[in-house]
Amino acid sequence: MSYLETTADVYRQAAQEPQVGLCCTTNPVWQLPGLSIPPRMLSMNYGCGSTVNPRDLTNSPTVLYVGVGGGMELLQFAYFSRRPGAVIGVDVVSEMLDASRANMQTAAAQNDWFKQDFVDLRAGDALHLPVADASVDVAAQNCLFNIFKLDDLRRALQETYRVLKPHGRLVMSDPTCEQPLSDELRADERLRALCLTGSLPLQQYLDMITEVGFGTVEVRARRAYRVLSPQHYPTDELIYIESVEVCAIKDPMPADGPCIFTGRTAIYFGQDEYFDDHKGHVLLQNQPLAVCDKTAGALAQLGRDDVFISPATFHYDGGGCC
Repeated sequence: MSYLETTADVYRQAAQEPQVGLCCTTNPVWQLPGLSIPPRMLSMNYGCGSTVNPRDLTNSPTVLYVGVGGGMELLQFAYFSRRPGAVIGVDVVSEMLDASRANMQTAAAQNDWFKQDFVDLRAGDALHLPVADASVDVAAQNCLFNIFKLDDLRRALQETYRVLKPHGRLVMSDPTCEQPLSDELRADERLRALCLTGSLPLQQYLDMITEVGFGTVEVRARRAYRVLSPQHYPTDELIYIESVEVCAIKDPMPADGPCIFTGRTAIYFGQDEYFDDHKGHVLLQNQPLAVCDKTAGALAQLGRDDVFISPATFHYDGGGCC
């Protein structure tokens, strides 16, 4: 049995008998006016963060969500795109699709604005998306891509890039880990399916995203997630795992490399009203400006004593230099 088959078995069981917190710490639920989430849908909230952000969902976008779970995030996306077929949900586990359909029926009874045809559920997987090229505005996945081994992760990212429209957004939440994991942990297929031992270091995760062509990447949040202790897992040291929320934008790749925002800020505090680096970045006196890591490095290399560059906060909420 392959690790993907093991993963499918884990979530087949989770579809038939909801298991709160099965793979991940239950993430905060968006409280939106007029949105009622059925209890069974909420109990099948198998995610490690949030992929729903209003700034990604303006103008009634077409949204693709891979790994539907109980359908909670599908319902949340539909809240912003109230039209037939606006939200496409893809899952390889037929039982999970069936559970999501049943939950959508309950949601339609509880929410007078929601119609079941707002959500189009399709059988398929992240490696072979049943979606046309350049057809969706927003793609999302929550605690799925971390399960993939490297070649499959690369394929999943390429597939998502393929189906996004130009300037479309891939919004993701996944566990990451800066410590090396033992071969025994990496080889444990069930722990991988439970979103624990497929975690990559954040920089490697970001590199894989940009290598498939995403020109802009935003690190929006980084949070404590889990620990693997020697008392419970085959490890000689305590392993700390974080969850990260990332938005990758299908912008053209800049000639000097991708713009990756990790929550760094530049502040000019010199004698003039502003500082212009003549590369597209104007810093007003004592006004913080969000900058990507590439721009932060270029400003630091100027060696000025009147420009402060903050360290990465791993929290970025828009705006800035690019």
